[in-house]
Amino acid sequence: MTVMRRTGWFTKSIAAAGLLLMAGQASAALWSITYPRPLSENDLRSEYPVALLTLALEKTGVKYSLLPSDRILLQGKALRQLKENREVNVVWSMTDAQREKDLLPIRIPIAKGLIGWRVFLTTKDQLKYFKAVSSTDQLMKMTPVQGEEWPDTKILQANGFNVYTVPEYPQAFSILQSGRARLFPRSVIEVLNELESDDLPADIVLEPKLALHYPTAMYFFVNKGNATLARLIETGLERALEDGSFDALFRSTYQETLDKLDLENRTVFELDNPSLPPATPVNTPDYWLRPTRQE
Repeated sequence: MTVMRRTGWFTKSIAAAGLLLMAGQASAALWSITYPRPLSENDLRSEYPVALLTLALEKTGVKYSLLPSDRILLQGKALRQLKENREVNVVWSMTDAQREKDLLPIRIPIAKGLIGWRVFLTTKDQLKYFKAVSSTDQLMKMTPVQGEEWPDTKILQANGFNVYTVPEYPQAFSILQSGRARLFPRSVIEVLNELESDDLPADIVLEPKLALHYPTAMYFFVNKGNATLARLIETGLERALEDGSFDALFRSTYQETLDKLDLENRTVFELDNPSLPPATPVNTPDYWLRPTRQE
């Protein structure tokens, strides 16, 4: 799904006619949209994506219902169910080449690239090992834990890390506690909510001085056969970007988090992302935020 602007009178006319047809079809029906149910009531990671999706749908003027799935779906399961057009019809996730092959992405990064900015969870006992880290080579001597099917795992492995993988997200914390992994890289948009969760073990803490960055995006994905829903969500997101409501929601959600994490004063290690799809809109500046000082 591209968001490139077509030029030329004929192509603009065709595009306008298509949008009018889509709008007529959309307004005549109730859109039932289902997303993956969070792990628990304390899992706040879905609040912003759901709020942004709600905003986008409101911008289109369609009638809709937006509800969580009947059961909890972890990310890998949710993506498989979406591919099979079962249980959910929209999922938000970090992109990679395989996901864009299996699913239909709406290529507007919903978190402005912050999904690729990572800070580290560790245990109180292991915190001392980070004090002497001043280079990527030194950091690579520590074992990170990640999900088996996460794009982050491939990125870390491609950059030389020996990654300990787990099939499900909650298991990562027990691996940290066991000492089999020393750090759990978490996105800056997730980590504070995780730390405030009652479900988190008491000895899990945030490392205060280091961070990782790799270029990537989190998108809304739909089933490949659901191009009309993809166009609907894309249209709503574009309208929200144009009128400033997208950025207002983003800032109200994440600015305090970025201030607390103090990324400007952390040592940031830059990694390559060889699995970044070539269609990623890296040259659209309004889509991205770099939360550190430019060198």
